[in-house]
Amino acid sequence: MSKDLKSGIFLDYMKPEIRPQDDLFRFVNGHWLETKEIPADRAADGHFNRLRELSQDQVRAIINDLSETVAAPGSNAQKIGDLYRSFMDEDRIEALGISPIQADLDRTLAVATRSEFLEVMGELELRGFGGLFYTYISTDARASDQNITYMGQSGLSLPDEAYYREAEYAAIRTALVDHIEAIFTLAKISDAKGHANRVLALETQIASHHWDQVKDRDADLTYNKRSFTELQSMMPAFDWKLWMGATQMPDRILAEVVVGQPSYFEGINAMLEKFDRDAWSSWLAWHLLSGAASYLSRDFVNQNFAFYGTILSGIPELRERWKRGVGLVEGALGEAIGEIYVQRHFPQAAKDRMQELVANLIEAYRVDIAALDWMSEETKAKAFIKLDKFTPKIGYPDKWQDYSSLEIVPDDLIANLAAIAKFGQEYQFSKIGAPVDRLEWHMTPQTVNAYYNPGMNEIVFPAAILQPPFFDLEADDAVNYGAIGAVIGHEIGHGFDDQGSKYDGDGNLENWWSESDRIEFEKRTAKLIEQYDALHPTLAPDVHVNGALTIGENIGDLGGLTIAYKAYQIALNGNPAPVIDGFTGYQRLFIGYAQTWCGKQRPEEVRRRVSSDPHSPDEFRCNQIVKNFDPFYEAFDVTEGDALYLPPVDRVRIW
Repeated sequence: MSKDLKSGIFLDYMKPEIRPQDDLFRFVNGHWLETKEIPADRAADGHFNRLRELSQDQVRAIINDLSETVAAPGSNAQKIGDLYRSFMDEDRIEALGISPIQADLDRTLAVATRSEFLEVMGELELRGFGGLFYTYISTDARASDQNITYMGQSGLSLPDEAYYREAEYAAIRTALVDHIEAIFTLAKISDAKGHANRVLALETQIASHHWDQVKDRDADLTYNKRSFTELQSMMPAFDWKLWMGATQMPDRILAEVVVGQPSYFEGINAMLEKFDRDAWSSWLAWHLLSGAASYLSRDFVNQNFAFYGTILSGIPELRERWKRGVGLVEGALGEAIGEIYVQRHFPQAAKDRMQELVANLIEAYRVDIAALDWMSEETKAKAFIKLDKFTPKIGYPDKWQDYSSLEIVPDDLIANLAAIAKFGQEYQFSKIGAPVDRLEWHMTPQTVNAYYNPGMNEIVFPAAILQPPFFDLEADDAVNYGAIGAVIGHEIGHGFDDQGSKYDGDGNLENWWSESDRIEFEKRTAKLIEQYDALHPTLAPDVHVNGALTIGENIGDLGGLTIAYKAYQIALNGNPAPVIDGFTGYQRLFIGYAQTWCGKQRPEEVRRRVSSDPHSPDEFRCNQIVKNFDPFYEAFDVTEGDALYLPPVDRVRIW
């Protein structure tokens, strides 16, 4: 093998003075962590962010190229260019001020009855504003060959219900009231303070009916099928027919639904029965103003950022307007851009190599499951069936979304936002009664991320994540397996985590475990929860990780690294790995894994994520995982007394 073989390691990020046996995360990323400043317009920085910036620049180039051509009316190029232009026309937006939503605002403030409230709320939801609950359409978790409507709790301005009740968030609640008052004042609405206090009081009551984050991720508890008649009985104070008419929702959409949190809907019903006109009017006006603030004149944009950007996430500066414009266009016409992005930036060789990696990862899972000493042969056989039915999607969809019915104009941003919301709603509604579309993607090719969808039993890897440091076509296998291999393994692992393992190979929420195997599985997950509960992020030591909230992702991380290691062994095919940059193959695999988590966040952002994000902080996604993995000890000769040493009896192995 050539001595010039590329390792794929970011050597200049490393801090050799730190021993990998004590802190792999900082050994691999320490120099970068100490010297890198988080850009002023971001809450975090790291490899994920760097690739997202790269993707953003590439998308901007696509948009600019399309904007400079004479596009045919109705073409994707025309829509992309005109949507971007409508957002970038600051002079016009500044001149308009609040006028684009003034008529709607007047209606919210004039609401006098419950019926008027539901009608106005429904009309605003049709145009993309938030309401009391979310709806979306996906495969039925108990009949995965059919689509069904899902409904769940919403209605809050803060990230989570805990923000409304826990003492540690008291300052944020005070800041929210100040922010609402400032927005109402900018809108020239009298008694701004009164409106703000009413909104907080009402949302505190709404939050009291919300399920917490841990309960809300339980696939069994959140599957509650209801007929439309049962929905009406559960919320008799909510005039469903009136609201559906306002949102232009056909009857078939709610003929049968899955309600995520029944007690939430019952709680909202009780609130509506005692309809407080002033409180609900303030709430409705606030959610209109808050939803529109980012698209209005500069004073609204800046005030909105001051709270949601700076206070909640610690970001000092608002992103440049072009970056926000790119984000808007991507959200609305993502696959239209993605089709061009793939042509420019995703070679066929990358897709071919990824298919090989995925095949090795799935085979590694098969070998791993076969070797488990805690799972019965009966359950293993069903796990193999599920594994056989995994569908990998790599790079980009086989069928691109059709945007022909979406109308975009160059000079009316608010009208464009309404058209985008209506287009999205009609796209969702079209799924009810139609065959399940197994070619559909839920991320665009230019998205730096990946996902597992239990209802489809599919793992999806967009093109944008398939580049260094996650995937390097020119690098030796070791770092690729430690990086993208662990990502692939992580997503496969979601099919076997505490919730994904409840779904069978066809995507149905159906128990395929023996009772004794499920008990043994939960013993191991409980031990992992206990480990993470004891962790405090370095940048926010006053908070601790929620092991129960993050358990699914932690299982994915542990399984991902385990399977990446085994897949690398398969790829070696019995041959010795070369030593490159002074590291053995297995050492490079762990370094590749650690450098994917190279990242830092502002303390405010760390606290926000710990409260509501099911992912653990980066340092623990690295160090806590390797502490539980025997081959790490062998690769770096970790012994008792080293900081990353965990006694064998305390190490968790699930997959």
